[in-house]
Amino acid sequence: MDITALPRVLYSGKWQASGHVQGIAVVPEKNYICYSFTTVLVKTDLQGNLIGTVGGLVGHLGCIDYNPEDGRVWGSLEYKNDAIGQGILHTLGRSEDSLAENAFYAVSFDVDKIDRVGLDAERDGIMTATYLPDVVEDYHATGEGGRPHRYACSGVDGTSFGPAFGAAPDAPRALMIAYGVYGDTERDDNDNQVILQYDWQRLAEAARPLSQAAPHHSGVRADARYFFYTGNTTYGVQNLCYASTEQQWLLSVYRGEKPQFPNYDIFVIDGSAAPRQATLTGLAGEQGLLLTAKAVGLADGQTGVRGFYFPWGTTGIHALGEGYFYISHEYSTREKPRIYSSTVHLYRYTGEENAPFVLV
Repeated sequence: MDITALPRVLYSGKWQASGHVQGIAVVPEKNYICYSFTTVLVKTDLQGNLIGTVGGLVGHLGCIDYNPEDGRVWGSLEYKNDAIGQGILHTLGRSEDSLAENAFYAVSFDVDKIDRVGLDAERDGIMTATYLPDVVEDYHATGEGGRPHRYACSGVDGTSFGPAFGAAPDAPRALMIAYGVYGDTERDDNDNQVILQYDWQRLAEAARPLSQAAPHHSGVRADARYFFYTGNTTYGVQNLCYASTEQQWLLSVYRGEKPQFPNYDIFVIDGSAAPRQATLTGLAGEQGLLLTAKAVGLADGQTGVRGFYFPWGTTGIHALGEGYFYISHEYSTREKPRIYSSTVHLYRYTGEENAPFVLV
């Protein structure tokens, strides 16, 4: 594939959805891109022509990624009665009573069947979902100091396929799903990102159509749980992206607010480094598998945290290979009803401290 021949700019069109764009999945060989607009999945071709939509969701569809092995687009989906969940229900004109329970899923879409506007995630056989009991348990458990939510888990968001940490670049790919993390500045147990590793085939075997009125519990346990020390973020990993050329994982976040941290926008995991058993910072001596930051970007002398300041990526970042990425720039109107869109630009990764990506 000649990446430099791809469009420099992709455009989603304008959408009156219940939230901004959460992620993108680009499939150049099939000439389409999918956008996650919180409760609607939008599919267009790379020339910006609308192909189809999947709606009917009353939860939060987050970061998405394409799996070439099954030809489906996968993502995270959460239903929860917190500020985010209540905001979605309010925008949709639904009451809090319409939320059956707090539930978290890995979902996949049969993208080849998305051929018209107005498909329904429940009724049209497009989407299946796999329950994530590890996330549900952490969401409901008590964290350090008796605060709600173990690891400050607010659910799931960042989603990407890639080899297990420390494995060779050509190793079989797993599905990594990152937690959302509450950014409470008054607690210390929320300075690690949490990433769960899944065999996507096991997820697919357990997947079922989803009734949002009676959510199913057909799920699987994670194969591994990893921690990555970043310091404070606001709602954890918004977009997770594996870049095979650099053998690294990009974590795009909303900046944290604790003044003792540099509060970067992007963090980078060294995919070639095996996880190591270590004492986890802020978790009262708890042991866990800790991931290694890649020696790129800015390095904070006080905390040892590394990362980049870069204004885009939280609403979608997709690695194309050879150091090229599609990165979403979101837009929304201020007046109501709010209109949302995404303009996706082609970037080249440089790894430079103050300019990690440059426009092509």
